[in-house]
Amino acid sequence: MRLLDTTTMNLVSFEGKVPTYAILSHTWEIEEVSFQDITVPNKVREMYGYKKIFGACDLARKDGFKYIWIDTCCINKESSAEFSEAINSMYNWYKDARICYAYLCDVPSEGNHRDPRSLFAMSRWFTRGWTLQELIAPERVIFYSRDWVDIGTKASLQDTISSVTGISPDIIVGGTILDSVPVAVRMSWAAKRDTTREEDIAYSLMGIFDIHMPLLYGERDKAFFRLQHEIIKKSTDHSIFAWATDSYRPQSMLAHSPKDFRKSGKQELERNTSLHHHEPWATHRTAPCQNSW
Repeated sequence: MRLLDTTTMNLVSFEGKVPTYAILSHTWEIEEVSFQDITVPNKVREMYGYKKIFGACDLARKDGFKYIWIDTCCINKESSAEFSEAINSMYNWYKDARICYAYLCDVPSEGNHRDPRSLFAMSRWFTRGWTLQELIAPERVIFYSRDWVDIGTKASLQDTISSVTGISPDIIVGGTILDSVPVAVRMSWAAKRDTTREEDIAYSLMGIFDIHMPLLYGERDKAFFRLQHEIIKKSTDHSIFAWATDSYRPQSMLAHSPKDFRKSGKQELERNTSLHHHEPWATHRTAPCQNSW
């Protein structure tokens, strides 16, 4: 694991035992600082994304952390092996962090952030695929406005976050074991989220389901099929088939994307609603574990 020294702004690699660290959650903006950029001090200070790196390091240092992990610059994305390992490890990296700073570049410090109609509730951060695990995995998440003002924790804002995400407050604050939540319910949390790369909507959910699998960019929606097959291999939870669609006629018992689970939240499952419009299990004879692509 590679961490950023909050004082020197230099990268430090660790094998085995990793020191205490803070971690940053954010949405990508223009001119983000990469692994290659951070090693060229004169260049990096002129980049737009450097302000975010500096702000996160400054905050972590003041909170007593010598190290922080930031995805943009702590992963060498030019190494496919390192990138794959990082994506497969990311949920645990967020879980193991002492604190997670969630930086919301589109939210001002002013306002009632507990209001479900607030700019906080409408932040882009709640619409991105990768930030789902960054909300759930860390024990402690503190939200910061665009000018780095503390606007609350995931505990103090749990009701607003729940209304925006559809995730129960007890899950947000870590009071419920994730594995005890039905597969379909966990899938529903990502139903309104998007990623830049089509494959990433599947890869961003691996930690939520404790799944490890290789990254194959270019496979498009096959990534989500692979994720579901891996879930089926380790789980007897049949709610993975509790999905619905109006946009196409299913050719498989498996969903095409998390969006198909948009009606599979906790309340819907508890009401035993029939979630398949086309009931593919009644007509499709392919076993769930066979390739459906």
